[in-house]
Amino acid sequence: MVKEKKSFEQSLDDLEQLVSSLEHGELGLDDSIEKFEEGVKLYKFCKDQLGKAEKKITKLTESLNEVNLEE
Repeated sequence: MVKEKKSFEQSLDDLEQLVSSLEHGELGLDDSIEKFEEGVKLYKFCKDQLGKAEKKITKLTESLNEVNLEE
């Protein structure tokens, strides 16, 4: 499921739906394990995307601080 290029928002939505179906016990054991594996991949993807966004924000904030120091 993560193989196709998805946005962070779509991946997070998919993860939330997946967790909901696991919490409701609607799936058999094999399907639950498969969905859990899929959920781990989605979680890692989302965490990676958040990490990248955090680094970008940190760089931008640091560049603003450098501008303020130079003035």
